[in-house]
Amino acid sequence: MQGLEGIGKIPELRKRILFTLGMLAVFRLGIFIPTPGIDYERLTTELDRGAGSLFGLINMFSGGALEQFSIFTLGIMPYISVSIIMQILATIVPSLEALKKEGEAGQRVITRYTRYGTIILALFQSYIISVGLEKQGYVMAPGWGFRFSSMITLTTGTAYIMWLAEQIQERGIGNGMSMVVFAGIVARMPVTLLSTFALARDGEIDPISMIVIFALAILTVAGIVFVERSFRRIPVQYPRRMVGKKMAQAQTQYMPLKLNMAGVMPPIFASALLVVPATLASFSQNDTLRELLQIFLPGNWIHDLIFMALIFFFSYFFIGITFNVTEIADNLKKNSGFIPTVRPGKQTSDYLFSVLNRLTFWGALYISIICVIPQRLYMELNAGSFAYIFGGTAVLIAVGVVLDTVSQIESHIVSRNYESFMSKSSKVRGGVGSMGYQRARLLRR
Repeated sequence: MQGLEGIGKIPELRKRILFTLGMLAVFRLGIFIPTPGIDYERLTTELDRGAGSLFGLINMFSGGALEQFSIFTLGIMPYISVSIIMQILATIVPSLEALKKEGEAGQRVITRYTRYGTIILALFQSYIISVGLEKQGYVMAPGWGFRFSSMITLTTGTAYIMWLAEQIQERGIGNGMSMVVFAGIVARMPVTLLSTFALARDGEIDPISMIVIFALAILTVAGIVFVERSFRRIPVQYPRRMVGKKMAQAQTQYMPLKLNMAGVMPPIFASALLVVPATLASFSQNDTLRELLQIFLPGNWIHDLIFMALIFFFSYFFIGITFNVTEIADNLKKNSGFIPTVRPGKQTSDYLFSVLNRLTFWGALYISIICVIPQRLYMELNAGSFAYIFGGTAVLIAVGVVLDTVSQIESHIVSRNYESFMSKSSKVRGGVGSMGYQRARLLRR
């Protein structure tokens, strides 16, 4: 069977990969298209000074668009935030729940609502940012003209990224939202490495700290790869049974459940929600509101605890809407499959639910540790922007997206090889049958 080297031999897979790379290249080009009316020298200086604050976090998820204040400054975050809200509402609002059960047609309606909500949220966030920039003196010509143009520009950029992510999801490879975030993070890594080496050369980071920083980065990546490849295998037995006109032998198969079944979505969702109040806290001139929203700013333990709580919430929520244990138990029962020592039906679903709950807890704990501890240690070592670009959240997203994308590519290759094998065996059977038919004709003669 072909490995990843067989990508070039599968036209459909090759087109999907090239399409994804092309869309990501367009996204990266848009990062360098600036929004008019900004004093970029002052803004860049302030962002460099605040590399380890909220600015560093937003700049990471936008792929460097914030420091350019480009048309893609808001990035994919408004779309992710509204997607979270719509998924939660779909579980508690009867009309949305009914749409979700209608299948593809209902999902199209929910997607349309998500797009409308994204535009509204992007308009609100772009207005808050433009007003905040005016009050802090980063705007050349303050006023409603600048605010209106910034709102239109930034919202249009978000709408385009939203469309781009959907196109990658449908016609490319990998999850569209995750790929966009991944592209922004990976694009910042070389620049961050060079700036970290420059800090070490200037003596701002001592050699021992540099060794600790890079050793921690390597251990973080190794730990992520190890856990992401860890599974809990649940045995499923099938007795002898009739399949068509043949008797199938008894066999034992395994249901693989990943330790981190939620993947990279919980930290992305949690970060997207925390960015909104943190943005309000950074740009607001109201002292009371700023003090109230300070807890949402990165760099304090209250923020980290809220972040971890959101990771746990979204881990359980995401798995709850994607893994239906009742449906799986019913399918096993219909196909005469059962888990040893567990009765089919409700007991099977209860058993799967308990196993899934334990896996989700440990998976959420693993994500929380990876996303919080390395970043805090980097900050203590005065690593600056390295804490965000090579911190736990960014590395988890980058490694997770790479592993998921490779798995999808391997699935395409396996599927293609299986279809090729079946078509060849059909031709062989056809050839043998036709030869037998010709021989019978000759014997009759």
